[in-house]
Amino acid sequence: MAHARPRRRQHIQALVVAAMLLLSSALFTARLPLAAASARLPNTTARLLLFAGLPSSSPLRAFCPRARPSPATCSAFSSATMAADNPLLVADFDFPPFDRVEPSHVRPGIRELLTRLEGELEELEKGVEPSWGKLVEPLERITDRLEVIWGMVDHLKAVKDSADLRSAVEEVQPDKVKFLLRLGQSKPIYEAFKAIRNSSDWESLNDARKRIVEAQIKEAVLSGVALEDEQREKFNQIEQELEKLTQKFSENVLDATKKFEKVITDKKEIDGLPATALGLAAQTAVSKQGHENATAENGPWIITLDAPSYIAVMQHARNRALREEVYRAYLTRASSGELDNTDIIAQILKLRLEKAKILGYKNYAEVSMAQKMATVDRVEELLEKLRAASWDHAVKDMEDLKNFAKDSGSPEATDLTHWDLNFWSERLRESKYDINEEALRPYFALPKVMDGLFTLANKLFGVNVEPADGLAPVWHSDVKFYCVKDSSNSPVAYFYFDPYSRPSEKRGGAWMNVVFSRSRVLARNGLPARLPVAHMVCNQTPPVGDKPSLMTFREVETVFHEFGHALQHMLTKQDEGYVAGIRGVEWDAVELPSQFMENWCYHKDTLLSIAKHYETGETLPEEIYAKLVAAKNFRAGTFSLRQIRFASVDMELHTTYDPYGSLSIYDVDRRVAERTQVLAPLPEDRFLCSFSHIFAGGYAAGYYSYKWAEVLSADAFSAFEDAGLDNEKAIVETGRRFRDTVLALGGGKSPLEVFVSFRGREPSPEPLLRHNGLLPVAA
Repeated sequence: MAHARPRRRQHIQALVVAAMLLLSSALFTARLPLAAASARLPNTTARLLLFAGLPSSSPLRAFCPRARPSPATCSAFSSATMAADNPLLVADFDFPPFDRVEPSHVRPGIRELLTRLEGELEELEKGVEPSWGKLVEPLERITDRLEVIWGMVDHLKAVKDSADLRSAVEEVQPDKVKFLLRLGQSKPIYEAFKAIRNSSDWESLNDARKRIVEAQIKEAVLSGVALEDEQREKFNQIEQELEKLTQKFSENVLDATKKFEKVITDKKEIDGLPATALGLAAQTAVSKQGHENATAENGPWIITLDAPSYIAVMQHARNRALREEVYRAYLTRASSGELDNTDIIAQILKLRLEKAKILGYKNYAEVSMAQKMATVDRVEELLEKLRAASWDHAVKDMEDLKNFAKDSGSPEATDLTHWDLNFWSERLRESKYDINEEALRPYFALPKVMDGLFTLANKLFGVNVEPADGLAPVWHSDVKFYCVKDSSNSPVAYFYFDPYSRPSEKRGGAWMNVVFSRSRVLARNGLPARLPVAHMVCNQTPPVGDKPSLMTFREVETVFHEFGHALQHMLTKQDEGYVAGIRGVEWDAVELPSQFMENWCYHKDTLLSIAKHYETGETLPEEIYAKLVAAKNFRAGTFSLRQIRFASVDMELHTTYDPYGSLSIYDVDRRVAERTQVLAPLPEDRFLCSFSHIFAGGYAAGYYSYKWAEVLSADAFSAFEDAGLDNEKAIVETGRRFRDTVLALGGGKSPLEVFVSFRGREPSPEPLLRHNGLLPVAA
């Protein structure tokens, strides 16, 4: 090189200088916090300036943004610049850059990510050894990266839906499914896990590691690892098609919900609607139709099928025709026209059955049960026991309603039907317990509810929850961010909270999901383990005007429920990522902490600590608290049967139903309804077309999990009752034991072992029946 010609030397010097500039820029930005680094990432202008001084013959000219080099020449460079420009490819971040992800990032970002992960998987397979460090740890890095990045995209689709985002996700979903199938069907990895299972070291592994190995082997079998040639190809086609169909099902439900809008200009038509509902309807008119001058008092008002609007109409509108119209629209969502989910359900059921048979099972329910606590027989036994206990109570519920409507002089009394039930139930509840749920809203302002919830968490589990807004990027200005700290003031977890309904972009319901799991392997910043991060999403009534979000008691219960899920994820002490928090917990046990937390809404000290009038600060009067407790089991038989109907139709569709036969899914539902619903469903009932839990969620042949886990949660809460709910010391001690077992152990032990560790015995359904007032009178 010492004898190179001067011109050649200039080229080399230019190459070195440019490379150093690029390298130093990359190193500099790598040391910056995410927000600062994002402002300094190389952009097209910066690259143009960088290359401007190069000689025309320089080889670096091939990378100039103005040039059009071949894909082969630019592959390495484009990969690096793509990572710089695409937030989905940022190598490392403390919290996901939710605020920077755009639909345009999804296609290139996910495809590039999958390419990289494919390379890492190939490397792992080449050097795989049946040891923790050479198998499980690198595998966790691969799977976690995909879960985190895809989780960002999937989450944004749920809370910030748009046509562009949908289209992008639709395009890359097959690539994601293909990679997951490739991973799940990796024989080198499968054989390595089996080798660990059969090794002489097996007995020396702790419970968590044993559970991980056994779960990975089982998941590989259920992913088709043992299938060959045509069978494997067919299985993979089914998985791709199921992913597509469930996605479409979900989109149709969201679109059908958004599609219905009823503009009302005559206040007589919405007589009975409380001020909160009128304010929301006027606010909707302003935002959706541009009625800038709409007011709660004078309208116009827009009624939608979004939960806060729909429930308000069904419970309070005196206009029976309006209730009927809204009820029918809700019940028939996604069941006609271009949004009809009927055929999609038929295809899903056929494909699930075919998948089960390819794997060697009789039906899809057996596939589902392979990774759960229960068996089909035990589920059917429990559902029948609860159904029998609930039926007579539900019959009496209906008689009470008819008699009350009749005594009220209502002409509807002789013909009470579905769109009358919620309305008259509210009137009867108000009359029987002197409780008006709408009148209670001022006592349940969201900020105060959250304060009380966090105070309870501190008392039971010894943690402090503190606002941390600004620490992590968020996807909407409504979103709050919190840090959870232990008694030594050290952070143990973080979570996002997105509380309000946004019908135009956010799907309905409430859920908690994982952002990061706790993990020793993925530890950063000198910590022994990466801290867990969750998001909690609700769809409650948003603030109206200058008032805070004033919640119904049901919305309070929902927040407590989702926080229970978040607590199990965040307070885990498992360091193995595959079984930390809610990961690795059998699906039919995962509702235990969430339903357990709902019980505290009826605990006197807890409720009175959150029930403060948002204007006066006055505490909810004790006599009203007593009425709330008395009303707890109002129509419990009816509500129990409703859940049993959903669980039973789910089980039948995935066990004995023949999707190729002459019976329709609606025939099955009607037959199930005969023994689970006192008032027969309408002939046009199409609730299955919006039953997202089983056709677009994880609850296929698993909806029974709510009742199964309710047995566990009621029994868990009965431990606090046994200790004495007025005994502060006993509550604290029992709470710590709950934290150290149910919340701490995650999926590292079987749910039954975890429950026995906490309760000292196996679960019993008696506390659930007692809590719901469904025990026989003789008992």
